[in-house]
Amino acid sequence: MLITLTAFIAVIIGGGIGYLVAKKINDANYNIFVEQAKAKAKAIEYEAELVLKDAKNSVSTAEFEAKKKFEEKSHKIQKEYSLKLDELTRKEARLKDDSEELEKKKKIAQDLYDESINLKKNYENKLDESLRVLEHYSGLTQSEAENIILQKVEEKSRARIAHIVRKYEEEAKSEAKRKANYIIAQATSRFAGEFAAERLINVVNIKNDELKGRIIGKEGRNVKSLEMTLGVDIIIDDTPGAIIVSCFNLYRRAIATRVIELLVEDGRIQPARIEEIHEKVCKEFDESVLEEGQTIIMDLGLSKMHPEIVKLIGKLKYRASYGQNALAHSLEVAHLAGIIAAECGGDEILARRAGLLHDIGKALTHDFEGSHVDLGGELCKRYKEHSAVINAIYAHHGHEEATSVESAAVCAADALSAARPGARREVLEAFLKRVTELENIAKSKEGIKNAYAINSGREIRVIANAKLINDDEAVLLAKEIAEEIQEKVQYPGEIKVNVIRELRAIDYAK
Repeated sequence: MLITLTAFIAVIIGGGIGYLVAKKINDANYNIFVEQAKAKAKAIEYEAELVLKDAKNSVSTAEFEAKKKFEEKSHKIQKEYSLKLDELTRKEARLKDDSEELEKKKKIAQDLYDESINLKKNYENKLDESLRVLEHYSGLTQSEAENIILQKVEEKSRARIAHIVRKYEEEAKSEAKRKANYIIAQATSRFAGEFAAERLINVVNIKNDELKGRIIGKEGRNVKSLEMTLGVDIIIDDTPGAIIVSCFNLYRRAIATRVIELLVEDGRIQPARIEEIHEKVCKEFDESVLEEGQTIIMDLGLSKMHPEIVKLIGKLKYRASYGQNALAHSLEVAHLAGIIAAECGGDEILARRAGLLHDIGKALTHDFEGSHVDLGGELCKRYKEHSAVINAIYAHHGHEEATSVESAAVCAADALSAARPGARREVLEAFLKRVTELENIAKSKEGIKNAYAINSGREIRVIANAKLINDDEAVLLAKEIAEEIQEKVQYPGEIKVNVIRELRAIDYAK
């Protein structure tokens, strides 16, 4: 009985130990399963990231391919369209009666254009789809993604256009050699050549022809610096003992002539010296025109005027109106107006003052836009001139009615001076207006420091800001200026547009 009880107890103890061992084994297996599950989860997560990355790459690749195909197809279609349209235009000029053929060509061109429009729409659809995908994966809104893409496309397109323009410009130059004789044969001069030469050039006499080489400088460095600084065209030919300075602006030409004379006397001809002499001569001319104005006011017996007006009176000496010197014309009008006003019972001194200032705006027309009437009127209003003077300025060209005896006297005197036989030459005035318009067109473009019409208006020299405009953009700028000149200006022959871009680096050793 005791043995049986002992065996039973041993069985119970053995069962408990077996249960504990089995439980430990089950717990160990469970932990292994958990670790395996975590490892599989990490593997699945990594594969999901790879799939997402591949999806993004696929979207970018699809977008790039769609854009590339569109650009290639669009360029091809546009080129075909341009060729067909040019061909159609030529056939319209030659075969006006062949309307059916023209309609067919127009239809082909229209179909090509419609096809390009459809391609553009397809591209826009693809772009919208790409934007939506980009919005989904990047977190950007459609407008933000669209702005980013358009900005990049615009930046790349401008550079590409500039390269294309340069390429076709080189091809055009080679083609132009074959047509040069035809262009020269067709070019004609529509203004009085001898009179323009007499009025638009100055001759600087030099002692010996050795100085010509020094003025030209090594590889033309000095003459280029002179033309760029002075804004004139310098002609050095085989004429013994003479250099020709050509420019439509009398004041600028007079300064250039004086600068060259001083350089010849000094003998030191180099770019730095040229700029130094130019600044000195400009100051001398400012002083001389002020002194000239003061002398004229004293001779006419007029009261004190503002210094700026006095300076502009002296500057009228370097301005012509239809070939008539503006200062001589103003003095003539002043004397005549004084006599007329005195005979009619008006104020003789006030009439002289109004006559002297009636064309004062012409001293500003080279530097500011607008008619000389408006410029002169605004100037006299700013410096508080007499109301009769302001009225005379507007009335002598019919902008207002004369409100006083003095104003009417100025109008009559202006008509008498202008109508005097031989006083004016309309050919020169038309020429001066044309070259002024050329300069204004060039100056209106962004990034332009200055512009000079030279070579009797057959060339416009444009000085570009090297920090704002690169070489490719300079090519586009020359094209834009030339196209605007063709649209807005009437001229004989052809006009050369020369865009100059120069970067100067300056430092000082201390």
